[in-house]
Amino acid sequence: MSAVALAYVFTSLDWEQLVEATRGANLPLYLTFTVLDKLIFFLWWGTLQAAAIRRFVSPIGTFKVISIRGGAELVRTANGPLADAAFMFGVSRVTNGSVAAVAAAVGVPFVCHFTILLLQTTVALSFLDGGLGANRDVVAIGAAGWSAVITVALLVRYGPFERWFASSTLGSWLRGLSLRSLAPFMLWFGLFSAFDVLIQGLASRAFGIDIPWWALAARIPILYTFLALPSFGGFGTRELTWAASFVDYAPQETLVAYAFATNAIFLLMHVVIGLIFLPRAISLISDMRKAKNEGETVRVPFLRDASDP
Repeated sequence: MSAVALAYVFTSLDWEQLVEATRGANLPLYLTFTVLDKLIFFLWWGTLQAAAIRRFVSPIGTFKVISIRGGAELVRTANGPLADAAFMFGVSRVTNGSVAAVAAAVGVPFVCHFTILLLQTTVALSFLDGGLGANRDVVAIGAAGWSAVITVALLVRYGPFERWFASSTLGSWLRGLSLRSLAPFMLWFGLFSAFDVLIQGLASRAFGIDIPWWALAARIPILYTFLALPSFGGFGTRELTWAASFVDYAPQETLVAYAFATNAIFLLMHVVIGLIFLPRAISLISDMRKAKNEGETVRVPFLRDASDP
């Protein structure tokens, strides 16, 4: 997918304008904001994932989770979903829990972030110029997101999965989730979304692209939706999505240059973070395996009671 998207992007561009767009940017300021964006994103997600695992699976230190997530960043240079799978596998080895338990717990931050992004794009839509007719991409992504939420809820409650869900351990655990237990995650992801809009707005302005704040808030969820698709480090996907989403605010070459430069910086940082944390991640997993081989037992339930504070 990345190869096709990149081929389309770069065969349809005016390369002279692309180079000129890069020269017109305040590169030191842009680099500062972009590096800060990646670092805060990495630490924020790692901390919240650690909180979810500690709350719902097994006691584990935040730095351990961040170390394993950091080691998985090397995999993220090639593929995001594969890196998430490697992260969950590594945590399951350290906590002596099942991959399913870790996936369920890690799913809490993902669902909270997804919900906040849906709320963000829905609220921002009412502040966009032109109304619904001029912002059909935002309407479409919002409608698709809310439709998915409603469909899953109906299938679980009334559909063919209802009986299985009602009798499963996971179903019992999910029914124990309460607004009280989810509220801290929703709050932190609300703050994170505000930061995300701010830092991407500052970075794009440093690159010479002046995108209104509400337009960023409305369309950043579209970017995340397409970045979730399989790709090589987001290359191709980010460029196409960014150029299509903000075509009214800058020339295509400038938008693509910004998105490509951002991808390149993120790729480099994935490698740096991965190399820093990979030895620690391997050591944690090896220590747990050694403890199990020496007969130490760590009894961990499949999932903690979600209603247990």
